[in-house]
Amino acid sequence: MPDPAPMLAAALALAAEGYPVFFLGRTKRPVANCPGCPKAETDPSHDPEACPCLTCHGFYAATTDADRIHTLHTAVPYGMLAIRTGRAADLAVIDVDPRNGGTVLPDLMPPTRCVRTGSDGWHLYYRHPGVTLAKNLDKRGHPGIDIKADGGYVVAPPSIHPGTRRPYRRVGDRPAIEMPPPLVELCRPAAPPAIPAATVTPIIRGRGISNPAALLQAHLDAVARAAEGTRRNVLYGASMGVARMVAAGALTATDAYHALYDAGVAAQQTHRDIHAAITGGFRAESVAVEGIAA
Repeated sequence: MPDPAPMLAAALALAAEGYPVFFLGRTKRPVANCPGCPKAETDPSHDPEACPCLTCHGFYAATTDADRIHTLHTAVPYGMLAIRTGRAADLAVIDVDPRNGGTVLPDLMPPTRCVRTGSDGWHLYYRHPGVTLAKNLDKRGHPGIDIKADGGYVVAPPSIHPGTRRPYRRVGDRPAIEMPPPLVELCRPAAPPAIPAATVTPIIRGRGISNPAALLQAHLDAVARAAEGTRRNVLYGASMGVARMVAAGALTATDAYHALYDAGVAAQQTHRDIHAAITGGFRAESVAVEGIAA
């Protein structure tokens, strides 16, 4: 077994810099939730940000508290070290994977804090720009470039890549700099598609919905405005409201699902959390979810 001491020392050093850290298992996946901790699929209203469990909910377990880091390390002594990204850490990481065609774009990605990954890729650390960022740049003509920000994490040195057995290592000693405006613009998510007028009924007789399009947009806007750490719960509540629209015949379940799903993606939620929040909200309103695309 490798000596666990360097991993603990690295975790404490990162925390001292203000980066919230946690430990993964021996792969790049988070440690499983404890048996008593509800999963998103069974209880979308459970708030992972406020959960007191030590290692549950992946990056939500990240901390800068030295005592808690010691306890985390004792619980997962041979795990990989990870940093929570996003506004919580003032950190956005450009993840360049040459295996999938990724390459550093020098004109857009100035030198900053840099990590060489265990798979010969690059993690470029920038200060978070304070706006929602896309998950990747595939649709912008730059495959192999992911963006780790709100709702994400990155593996940190001196973790060992589970496939190559090579370490993650910091290159140079530059601090993380501000993300330059051209890079911010490149990383902004595409605007969600407008809901076609044909998918809603202008007036639902006797059901009190005079403008379904405006009501749907109000629910989607609530998700867009939700603060980090509340977005899954807000999406769950919005899904309940939209489910009532489906029950009233204002739009189809499929159109409702896709509109809510796009809002969840724009809010940097994972597929699992988005699908669980939507289907949970529909079930809470006794609206059938069978046949809705996952």
